[in-house]
Amino acid sequence: MFVLNSNYGTAGDQEQAITKLLEQIDAKQERCVLMGVTGSGKTFAMANIIERLGIPTLILSHNKTLARQLWQEMSELFPNNAVEYFVSYYDYYQPEAYIPGRDLYIDKELQMNERIEQERFSTVASLVSRPDVITIGTVSTIYGLNPPEVFQQNHLRLEIGQKAEPQDIVRDLVGLQYRRVSGEITRGDIRLRGEVLDIWMPSRDDPIRVRFGWEGIERIQVCEAVSWEVLDEFEEAWIHPREFYMTSEESFNMALEDIEHELDDRVGWFHENGMDIEAHRLEGRAKFDLEMLNEIGSCKGVENYSRHFDRREIGERSYCLLDFFSNNAERFHGGPEKYLVIMDESHVTLPQVGGMYGGDFSRKKNLVDHGFRLPSAYDNRPLRIDEFQELVPQMLYVSATPGERELRHLAEVTSQEVPMELMHVGGGGGSNTAELKKRSGSSTMESTISKIEGVVRMEIRPTGLLDPKIVVKPTKGQVQDLMSEINIRVERDERVLVTVMTIKFAEEVAEYLDRNGIKAHYLHSEIDTLERTEIIKALRLGHIDVIVGINLLREGLDIPEVSLVAIFDADKQGFLRNERSLLQTIGRASRNQNGIVILYADSISPAMEAAMSQTISRRKRQDKHNENNGIIPRTIQKALPTMGQDVGSLLSGTAGKGAKGGRRFVGKHQSKKGVSGLTQKFSLGAGMWNTSDSVLDNVSQPEFENEGRGFSDEEGGIGEDRLVSKLEREMRAAAERLDFERAAHIRDRILELRNPTN
Repeated sequence: MFVLNSNYGTAGDQEQAITKLLEQIDAKQERCVLMGVTGSGKTFAMANIIERLGIPTLILSHNKTLARQLWQEMSELFPNNAVEYFVSYYDYYQPEAYIPGRDLYIDKELQMNERIEQERFSTVASLVSRPDVITIGTVSTIYGLNPPEVFQQNHLRLEIGQKAEPQDIVRDLVGLQYRRVSGEITRGDIRLRGEVLDIWMPSRDDPIRVRFGWEGIERIQVCEAVSWEVLDEFEEAWIHPREFYMTSEESFNMALEDIEHELDDRVGWFHENGMDIEAHRLEGRAKFDLEMLNEIGSCKGVENYSRHFDRREIGERSYCLLDFFSNNAERFHGGPEKYLVIMDESHVTLPQVGGMYGGDFSRKKNLVDHGFRLPSAYDNRPLRIDEFQELVPQMLYVSATPGERELRHLAEVTSQEVPMELMHVGGGGGSNTAELKKRSGSSTMESTISKIEGVVRMEIRPTGLLDPKIVVKPTKGQVQDLMSEINIRVERDERVLVTVMTIKFAEEVAEYLDRNGIKAHYLHSEIDTLERTEIIKALRLGHIDVIVGINLLREGLDIPEVSLVAIFDADKQGFLRNERSLLQTIGRASRNQNGIVILYADSISPAMEAAMSQTISRRKRQDKHNENNGIIPRTIQKALPTMGQDVGSLLSGTAGKGAKGGRRFVGKHQSKKGVSGLTQKFSLGAGMWNTSDSVLDNVSQPEFENEGRGFSDEEGGIGEDRLVSKLEREMRAAAERLDFERAAHIRDRILELRNPTN
């Protein structure tokens, strides 16, 4: 069912690790731990486990950048399966909050990313329709969704080959509140003429045309709204309701009654306790919401009333993506527990999952206590850590530096004695900070792991690469020293990562390097999800040579071209410079045979000492293995990415794979203005990308002059004939969309390539 597509097999100590983990999973061990050094092929090991188990799998990551990278890698390894991407669709989110000490109310503000919303829609569509689903997600997976049954009932799936009569499809669409017309069609309308059904979803700029034949649906096409010229064809389409959120009239009215009863009770409670201001505030806000719900069916902050609309009990959790996995497992694999969760970089991801509920509850408590929201707002929440752990039947923790929580879980499920230094660590949420601080001074990560049986290790890299060399340098003159080190790498066509402590310093260092002729760019949490991916692609392609970042340069960033990692303020005490953080950052240089790490520090902290000790120890073991097996270390070979490849699909309103592997049509098509707005942001490095309106200029190929980096395939270029052929296709496409200026520009470039002397 899951077919792994790879030109190479397992190597190093991957096979023994995979075998041990499969034995543990087959024995129904609820929690397993894989400790794999950076570059040991943890992702490939995960892919082999997925293929051999043959069950749907959710891979959890702690940030969107790593999640996108995992999605790209898994998409390449499983081209015929549904590899999906499920992260938060907010580029910016300021939740509603109240600060009592300042009497300050902060209204909710958000900026949604419609491209990510398409990916989320594709994920749930795959989970309810096919058995071979791999989803890469973030902490967003523990937040509320409609139940799987509701999703299936309120969405219409159409696919080529589906045996259906046009009138039956029309009847289903009318049930989704679409208007049937016989003349001109607009958004929210459907029109049936003979064997041709036209559907125009409210979220789309272009209508869909479905053609029926003797055997059912023959073609699904996207057409231009005026001329009805065919723009694209799809294997599968998911039609959402005319109104996104649907419920029966009876359930809706019952929910309104429940809200009114809760309001009366809460206002009465405020009056009884002498809190008249809070009572007045709540009454005004809630009654206004009720009026809006009665009049238009929605209101601002309607999610705070979700418990009433879902008909849930007080304190009952909402449905989430894990319920879709359970539903998929029961439907296709014979039991709701037959799915796997892999938690990548678990030492960061597990505490993050555990912390979501506490932060949400604390914020809501101020709103409820001071009359801004009803108590039912508490139940619009993420999962608690105990609910999450209870929902997951089997979980594989994967990390180069497993955390205390994962190790304690492993000890508990295998009936081992929990080491003393783990006794005060929570099961996935908080922990005793004072105890952890006390323990950190006397116990290293390696000594703790050695006390627990069952931790599966991968320390030998398939490429024979050793852990990088480590050099400690003083902070005086560190920027100038860094520049000289960068120039050495640039001459060798290698890349550099620089990690600092603050966003401001990251931007300042990147700008300073830019001014001195080094192509640099910063990377931090304020950069859009897909832009981060494009920046990393640009680094690999050589459009930029240096990325300066903070925490985003740690876990999982896979860039074989990076031969130098520089760490500023390496001796500072704290989360960003503790033992695990330093080991993770050092690992970014372990995929290149010339890998070296420079620690800029004026003293050796305990964390530095522990990280360097582990690195040196592993390096000796790896070197000995290479000598015994005649292995010569070599830099990891990884295909170069294409700028804007996955962005382009999302811009056209497509995501994921249909049941037969073709593209799925979902979501909202971006207008040219939207494309232009996106591409204007990609101004990377000292050599600024051009800023024309064409997405081809800014995403597919930043500059014609750098397109092939030479015409020889052996030298890493794309070849002159292939480049010319590609440009000819783009020229014709530009002419077809009446962008003659762009077509002429491409034509001139083709002539230059064919006649270089001119």
